Amino acid sequence: MGEPAVVLVSGGLDSATALAVAAAEGCDVFALSFRYGQRHAIELDAASRVVAAQARRSGSEIRHEILEIDLARLGGSSLTGDGEVPRHATVNEVLDGVAEAIPSTYVPARNTVFLSHALAWAEVLGATRLVIGVNAVDYSGYPDCRPEYLEAFESMANLATKAAVQDGRTLRVSAPLVTLSKAAIIRLGLSLGVDYGITVSCYDPDETGAACGRCDSCLLRAAGFAAAGVPDPTRYGTGAPSGPTA
Repeated sequence: MGEPAVVLVSGGLDSATALAVAAAEGCDVFALSFRYGQRHAIELDAASRVVAAQARRSGSEIRHEILEIDLARLGGSSLTGDGEVPRHATVNEVLDGVAEAIPSTYVPARNTVFLSHALAWAEVLGATRLVIGVNAVDYSGYPDCRPEYLEAFESMANLATKAAVQDGRTLRVSAPLVTLSKAAIIRLGLSLGVDYGITVSCYDPDETGAACGRCDSCLLRAAGFAAAGVPDPTRYGTGAPSGPTA
């Protein structure tokens, strides 16, 4: 068996790729997802599909835990019901907006909450690696997706755990996609056999699970496929655009 690693899996494009990277590096992966009150909880079905598909490719069983944390009760994000999910006409509107303000889809302290749970499970498993598929290039500007945040969390993990302080295990936060463009992420995932047709990225899918095509995540995803020169397997809802516009 390889190095045990807890991998955060949302069911989206990035986390599916991060899971594949960890498996390709020989890690013994344990997948962790969250039902946190998100309006796009359909992503959890995708997370289960992604983990099952990776297990088939790896030829080994992957334990997958889905934890319940009701962040919607705290509010503060359009992803958990506080207001409408912003929609845009073009991907350039998304990228321009990153420089102006953190969007309403930011969920307060979400990655800190998720990584803290991953850290707790890692201690139990004897794992030394936490894997997260955050990206700080083609993204919505969330502060908890930046390399300096990940470095700070890693430092905290090595100060605050029995695993590090008493047992001498050095804990690492691994973000293999953090400096890659969306197109580069897609190319990497395809080289590792990831089926992006089973992933879900949309923040506000319709009742059938079809993507809206206008939220930040939809536009960044579509632009990534276009830049990679790869057909977009996303299933869009009626009236949604089928690809990015500048």
